[in-house]
Amino acid sequence: MAEPDTPWARAQTALTLLAVDPAGLKGLWLRARAGPVRDHITAAIAAIPLPAKRLHPTIGDDALFGGLDLSATLAIGRPVLTQGLFATPALLILAMAERCPPGLAARLAAALDTPGHSLIALDETADPDETLAPALADRIGLFLDLGDQPWSDTAPIVLDADAIAAARTMLPCVKITPDSAARLTRAAAELGITSLRAPQLALAAARAAAALAARHKVTEADLLIAADLIYGHRALPVSDLPDQPQPDQPQPEPPPDQPDQPTEGQSETQSLPEELLVEAARAALPADLLARLAAGRAARAVKGATGTGAAKSGNRRGRPLPSRPGRLGTGARLDLVATLRAAAPWQPLRRKQADRPDAVLLVRPADIRLKRFIETSDRVLIFAVDASGSAAFARLAEAKGAIELLLAAAYSRRDHVALLAFRGAQAELILPPTRSLVQTKRRLAGLPGGGGTPLASGLKLAMATAQQARARGLTPTIAILTDGRGNIALDGSANREQAEADALQFARLIRATMTPALVIDTANRPQPGLKALAKQMDAPYLALPRADAHRLSSVLEAALGG
Repeated sequence: MAEPDTPWARAQTALTLLAVDPAGLKGLWLRARAGPVRDHITAAIAAIPLPAKRLHPTIGDDALFGGLDLSATLAIGRPVLTQGLFATPALLILAMAERCPPGLAARLAAALDTPGHSLIALDETADPDETLAPALADRIGLFLDLGDQPWSDTAPIVLDADAIAAARTMLPCVKITPDSAARLTRAAAELGITSLRAPQLALAAARAAAALAARHKVTEADLLIAADLIYGHRALPVSDLPDQPQPDQPQPEPPPDQPDQPTEGQSETQSLPEELLVEAARAALPADLLARLAAGRAARAVKGATGTGAAKSGNRRGRPLPSRPGRLGTGARLDLVATLRAAAPWQPLRRKQADRPDAVLLVRPADIRLKRFIETSDRVLIFAVDASGSAAFARLAEAKGAIELLLAAAYSRRDHVALLAFRGAQAELILPPTRSLVQTKRRLAGLPGGGGTPLASGLKLAMATAQQARARGLTPTIAILTDGRGNIALDGSANREQAEADALQFARLIRATMTPALVIDTANRPQPGLKALAKQMDAPYLALPRADAHRLSSVLEAALGG
């Protein structure tokens, strides 16, 4: 099998390998809107030798794991259980995967960890900064981004059923040497991939490619295909990779009379440099996709950023939760179906004990189930913008544009926005939490800039604003936009060491209040000091040099889960 050179050829290669080893590759993450392009992919999925079962983000545990069949139980008078979707190995097809709640993601992840299951995640997001739940993205081997794929460059994908059947027969006989496994592992490390599942998935892809080519041993071409399909979307952007330590001493060269030759038992793939695997993975995807996926992963990592505000349990309104046992009282609402489910298995025994064989239904207090709902509060995104230095005017202009873009979409949600700027000797609250677009434009006009960087004062004011918002029932998230370290201490003195100590102290205080935060580095080169600040704050760190208002708005909107 040749290395794919076009996006559509890459899609066909990925589907073919998935058909050969669906259990080893764990599935496919397909990012594409519903339409004829995606229909070509979903039509080809029928060739995968597993029964297809469709899921939706609101599916219940009884459908996944099985449960009591209420109607059959009441009809025959004894418990009748149904099998869930996880009972037998299957190809699980999850629609609207970008909306998968954390609970369902955890259940699907546990199912993928058991042998046999494979998952097709249909990601229909329109926002490039949204992403699949990390628990699923880490386990699914293959990824295709066909959002920008022209219809004219596509064609129906027809998989060779005979070749796939022969490859599945040969797959258990395909061998991979320890040297090849070590090269794939080192390539993953060079790409900044920290998950140990990625090399395992790459090994499965290489073995499937070798089996499809009727080879009993994995070759260099198979390793390149595996690196292309498995590592491409997992790699970190080049700017986010950690600096490689330089060796203290150069490695000694072999004597000229002893040329490099593979020893006995080593594979031919030892001549393949890791650089080729790394370049194959990086060349697999568009240049900006890695940055978009990284932004989405960071947005998912923001604590509490689930698309809504803080959750409040209640029994009157909101999104339904599983019912619970309880007593009927003031304000309690009976869950009739759950109550019947709890009472149904005991009917034969209760009729016998009560000597009432003709009784239709006997319900006891222990059977009562009460409805529960979860209600979410409004959200507020607090901008803490560095307004110091020569680049202040450009930074503030982009922040203004991002705020106005967020507020333009806030009318369809319960979002609020606040803005504070730190410059000179202290920070200043420019805009309290608001949803008024008119008031925002009026307050943003003529926003000053220049002077020192009182980062600690900005963090202090941001934390105070977040605490006030939380006292009003809002759920705050802090977004810090700066291009360097603070040089103005909290007391207003120009003391860089004290300023950094004050900033780290308030970063730890923000973490202690469990306020979600996001640090956005707008410098031309990533600043180690800001990475350390984000670590102390337990917040994601994003390097966005020269970020315009639209990109900044997209990242921050993703941080709110919107």
